[in-house]
Amino acid sequence: MKTPFNYLSIIAFAMYFLLFSRLGYTQNNDTISVDELLQKVKQGYRRDQQVNQQRIEQFNQDRQQQSNLLSDLKQQRVQAEALSLQQEQQFEVNEQQIGLLQERLSQRLGSLKELFGVLQLVANDTQGQFDNSLVQMHYPERTAELNAFSEKMGQVTELPSVAEIEGLWFELQREMTESGKIVQSKQTVLLQNGQEVEMDLIRIGTFNLIADGKYIQRINETGRIVEYPRQPSGRYMTGATSIAASAGALIPFTIDPIRGQLISLMGAAPNLTERVQQGGMIGYVILTLGVLVVILAIGRFIYLLLVDRKIQTQLSHLDTPGNNPLGRVLQVFQDNKSDNLEHLELKLGEAVLRELPPISRGLSFLKISAAVAPLLGLLGTVTGMIITFQAITLFGAGDPKLMAGGISQALVTTVLGLVVAIPTLLLHNLVNSKANKITQIIEQEAVALVALRSENLMDKPC
Repeated sequence: MKTPFNYLSIIAFAMYFLLFSRLGYTQNNDTISVDELLQKVKQGYRRDQQVNQQRIEQFNQDRQQQSNLLSDLKQQRVQAEALSLQQEQQFEVNEQQIGLLQERLSQRLGSLKELFGVLQLVANDTQGQFDNSLVQMHYPERTAELNAFSEKMGQVTELPSVAEIEGLWFELQREMTESGKIVQSKQTVLLQNGQEVEMDLIRIGTFNLIADGKYIQRINETGRIVEYPRQPSGRYMTGATSIAASAGALIPFTIDPIRGQLISLMGAAPNLTERVQQGGMIGYVILTLGVLVVILAIGRFIYLLLVDRKIQTQLSHLDTPGNNPLGRVLQVFQDNKSDNLEHLELKLGEAVLRELPPISRGLSFLKISAAVAPLLGLLGTVTGMIITFQAITLFGAGDPKLMAGGISQALVTTVLGLVVAIPTLLLHNLVNSKANKITQIIEQEAVALVALRSENLMDKPC
């Protein structure tokens, strides 16, 4: 059983520990007595009571302020609810009045309401046309005027005046008038090298812009005047190069009815060299084959033409053999006319066969080339389709530009193959016909010589 002394000892030790932890040791580690410790504990207790009393008083004061603030807020909420109810009632009254006024306005407008709707529609369409018009660079202020007019036409509180309606008519009339004029002015043109140069710009109605003998375009979104990346082919540039120096003379001129888009498309179209480059390596092989075929066919045709002339001359002088295929066959006949018929026939046959290879030389190559050229074009087509399918596999079919290279190669090589094959076939037939003609003449004359020799032998007495 614990004694009161033990409890008092524990409490005194705890108080001593708390006070010791609060005060800490002194620098010289001086000890204090129990009475001093008790005195210090009392002082600390009194100090804590004073702090707690101040906290209670501060709490009561704050609670009173919060209560007053709550009362004020409740009063403000009541006032706000009353104001809201009043505003709702006023809103309903205003809605009814607005409805009555709008109905009264509609009745008074009558057919003018439809007229204003048409005017607003015309103003919007006119604004779109003016933004895309070349005349806009000379009258840029009319865009703001049309915007203000269109906004006013969309309102019901303010009606347009007669002067504003006449202004719309005036702008339409001015656009029509300007479409028939050729106007020259100083404008800043953005060249392809990135430089901005002030140039004498000629506007041909609402169709074309000309500067320094070149077609110029106006970017509708930015309003800037820019040189085309590429100009059309030469025959379309005749009017552009001569209009500046025409001095009122009548000259042929190419007009773009859609305000520069056709010229842009014509300039973007690849020329013949670019078309050939799209065919790739196979395209160059086909063209090389075509050049060789043309050179060979022309050379063989000229050779056969000269040979044919010599043979035609020889036919008029069969007794005097010349330096030509028929003359050499006649020379063989004269050298062996005293031999028997079979030996003479063999000699003439050998002479004819000896003359045929130079005449028919190169014809087989022309014939094979006419068959190989389409096959090379087909090879290019297959290669181009492989490239196209690879692009589809890697990038999908969303962007046609990624597939354009393979498709161009496929189509261009096919065209090149046909372009080479068709003339090659015609040249082969032409050269082959000339060679067959010469061959037939030589064979006919050889057979005629054998027949003549046979008649002579039959006329001799046995």
